Amino acid sequence: MKKEKNNKIYKFFSVLYGKLFLINDTPQKIALGLGLGVFAGVLPGAGPMAALFLAFILRVNRASALIGCLLTNTWLSFVTFILAIKAGSVILGISWHDVHQDWNYFLREFNWLHLFKLSVLKVILPVIVGYLVIAFCLGFLAYLVTLIIIIKLKYKLNSSH
Repeated sequence: MKKEKNNKIYKFFSVLYGKLFLINDTPQKIALGLGLGVFAGVLPGAGPMAALFLAFILRVNRASALIGCLLTNTWLSFVTFILAIKAGSVILGISWHDVHQDWNYFLREFNWLHLFKLSVLKVILPVIVGYLVIAFCLGFLAYLVTLIIIIKLKYKLNSSH
């Protein structure tokens, strides 16, 4: 059973390698597409369509944008929720504990009236700012790492011929 699971993981990464690092495009466009996809994937509700749209508008590699988005979409948004609250609160200079309590109250007692009572700017703005900062940082990191790997791989492939 464990060997079968390892084969699936190996197959996933080999397909990912083939789809991402062997794309016939410039390393910058591939890496920027992946970074853009990670950025869109981290933002809750953005999703693959947003990544493809942004990639089309910015003229970067759409396949790598889609891959980046699918690697981070949804599951990372839940993981980064508290981090987004903390980052946004620090940037806006408010207590993250208060924002977290307000969010818990809002989610527990969901009602549109509660949303307006809590103040949209006090509750939602710190989370949005936090997600944007986290998405930008992770997207930029994905861009840099991917660019370095692709340049090294293409250099290695070209020097071996």
